[in-house]
Amino acid sequence: MTSDATTAAPSHGEGAVPRTEATARPVDPEERRRARRSRRYRWDVKWSPYALISPFFLFFIAFGLFPLLYTGWASLHRVELGTPTDMEWVGMRNFTRLWDDEFFWNALGNTFTIGLLSTVPQLLMALGLAHLLNYRLRGSMFFRVTILTPYATSVAAATLVFVLMFSRTDHGMINWGLGLVGVDAVDWQNGDWSAQFAVSSIVIWRWTGYNALIYLAAMQAIPHDLYESAALDGASRWQQFRHVTIPSLRPTILFTCVVSTIGATQLFGEPLLFSQGASPTGGTEHQFQTLGLYLYEQGWFNQHLGRSSAIAWTMFLILVLIGLVNWAISSRIRKSV
Repeated sequence: MTSDATTAAPSHGEGAVPRTEATARPVDPEERRRARRSRRYRWDVKWSPYALISPFFLFFIAFGLFPLLYTGWASLHRVELGTPTDMEWVGMRNFTRLWDDEFFWNALGNTFTIGLLSTVPQLLMALGLAHLLNYRLRGSMFFRVTILTPYATSVAAATLVFVLMFSRTDHGMINWGLGLVGVDAVDWQNGDWSAQFAVSSIVIWRWTGYNALIYLAAMQAIPHDLYESAALDGASRWQQFRHVTIPSLRPTILFTCVVSTIGATQLFGEPLLFSQGASPTGGTEHQFQTLGLYLYEQGWFNQHLGRSSAIAWTMFLILVLIGLVNWAISSRIRKSV
């Protein structure tokens, strides 16, 4: 009886580990590597797209979102350029005082008129150039590259050349040409409309080719069947342009109008360099001072960072309003199509 008790299989006590097939069989190293590779692959598929787009968001937060929010915070304070850390809470005072600031309204009016003088002719000329380039011209690629050259030119270089062209002295090419037809020399920089026209001509020269290529790309996407059907119905080239090309380009035309309006609202380099001595006043009597120049004058010359921040946020709200108008018009166009 004693020998039977000693030879019996031991029972599993509390400290004993059951011998199963899983614990008995050693894990294959190859299976471990395959499991790790499979896990890394799932992580790569899931997280690599976020890693690829993260640099954009990091730079946007650092150089876009943070300056925007900090500017909004500074616009609610009295803060000077010499002591940017000393802020005195003033609430909406920097915004309300803009309503009584004649220089702000002058800059807003100049921005509107310069934007109108530059945007309308620019887009009309771009539409005409795109229509010409849409046909099979000899050397069309050369002309496409040529009209884009002004866009690649430096703002400073282009503006300085136009300053010489609009000079009041005898070496000014514009006044020289006017003298050939019997017109007296014009003081382009010191006049109201003349200065705004001169600044607008720089914007027109720089951006016409850029918008023309946008229109050209949209025209080449129009199905040729529409033109063939119009030609079979007896439509001339002009009628095809009016009744086929223009309706097909409505979304693109709206896009260029909005982008050009935003660019005109932020106009800075051309009027700054066109004035004598690169003054932020926009002429001796502020005749072509834009909102961008007025912001620059308040912040970096008068050293009122709070006021300049309020001007910056006012410009931002104007751009938001332009975006809302664009959204309303584009929604109406989509419903009408």
